Amino acid sequence: MSQKARENILHKIQAALQTPTERPVPKPDFNAPIYALEHEHLAVEFVEVFKQNNGEFYYCENKDELLDRLKLLVQQKNLENIFAWELPLIEMLSESGIPFSQDDAGLLKVDAGITLCECMVARTGSLVVSSKQAAGRRLTIYPHIHIVVAYLSQLVPDIKDGLQLMQQRYGAQLPSMISMVTGPSRTADIEKTLVLGAHGPKELILLLVED
Repeated sequence: MSQKARENILHKIQAALQTPTERPVPKPDFNAPIYALEHEHLAVEFVEVFKQNNGEFYYCENKDELLDRLKLLVQQKNLENIFAWELPLIEMLSESGIPFSQDDAGLLKVDAGITLCECMVARTGSLVVSSKQAAGRRLTIYPHIHIVVAYLSQLVPDIKDGLQLMQQRYGAQLPSMISMVTGPSRTADIEKTLVLGAHGPKELILLLVED
């Protein structure tokens, strides 16, 4: 560094030190969000990030459209062994005529598991699931294809909002497992090659329903 450049830097430092600091110093707002959402609407933010994470997304305006989309997925992906353990889904699938299993017998042959979720996090494009759901731990992890039925009212802006929702919902009886599902399971541990379905479902499909 030249002598002139050093003198310029020292001059700027001295000038800055002569400028009085505002007193009292404003207190930081620890409740302010660290990350700002890029879109005004949570749904737009969520869907963009969800798809960037290799999630497969379908929007359904109502229950009829949801059932039609489910039937089409069953045909397109040739799903024979479908499992659903949550009562709203059991009732819906029974009404639609889509064959499924509602207990864990034959789970080793499962093609797809259909579950609900606790909520959706817009900033990370994640689905929050827990062991308190009737689907438990296994149905969100074991099948090769994980299909989630969720509703627009379940969207929250950030992770902290999702955790606050869980606290309000369960109080002191929090689930022993709260998981954020962000796209299909993946790993790049071996030769830095991305592999989907390493430790869980290879495909994550979301059916987002207007409510």
